[in-house]
Amino acid sequence: MKTILRILLTAIAVLIIAQFLGGVTVESYPAAVLVAIVLGLLRAIVKPILIVLTLPVTVITLGLFLFVINATIVLLASNLVGGFYVSGFWTALLFSLLLSLFQSILFSFLKDETS
Repeated sequence: MKTILRILLTAIAVLIIAQFLGGVTVESYPAAVLVAIVLGLLRAIVKPILIVLTLPVTVITLGLFLFVINATIVLLASNLVGGFYVSGFWTALLFSLLLSLFQSILFSFLKDETS
């Protein structure tokens, strides 16, 4: 149940960010839910692979290259999901930063049941 709630909160965050950030378009709420699901899957499957492949660059840049990986994940989601469009790399970078911030705020309201 908590996973479904996280997906829905992420979809709401995607819609809010798309309203205020030029260069990001989400056509509908179902598209935003699909974006949330695809981003979750890409972060779980593709992101660890990219981190391992770019480990030397990430170490040299003291972890700042992870922002590039996050923007790449957003651009990949933009290519995979119809109804979700991101205009370029810098927009994807800003979108990923804002989405992480929104998710941190929204997920903080979800209490962990084990603690």
